[in-house]
Amino acid sequence: MAKTATAKRAQKQAEPQAAAWSHGNFYWNELRTRDAERAKRFYETTIGWTFEPMPMDGGATYWIAMLRGKPVAGLFPLKSPQYDDVPESWMSFLAVDDVDKRVAKALKAGAKLVMPVFDVPNVGRIAMLREPGGAGIGWMTPVE
Repeated sequence: MAKTATAKRAQKQAEPQAAAWSHGNFYWNELRTRDAERAKRFYETTIGWTFEPMPMDGGATYWIAMLRGKPVAGLFPLKSPQYDDVPESWMSFLAVDDVDKRVAKALKAGAKLVMPVFDVPNVGRIAMLREPGGAGIGWMTPVE
């Protein structure tokens, strides 16, 4: 599937810059939503965000929220049946120096891995966890 010029621009703008992150700091926030159009209208009206599309595997669209020309958040569509039990919510992602090593430590400390660790090209390696208290958190080792 060919990417549109707008989608390529959105992906490039969403790509982390070298030294733009440091271990242990919040890096990205993502709204998991079943109705991206409703969410886009709400945040455009109330915050002033604009949105750039980024095609995902399977034909869905990930929306990059932009403010003053910079990416500030993402909207993830909960369209697939695998997300039927996922509530609409914001997910925060911490930057970590090595996702795989940190996940191993987290599991020993009582966290649960929600899904297998995965890579997003030009973005980074990502883990979705439930910490021992049950809160969801994403960990990401961004690409350099």
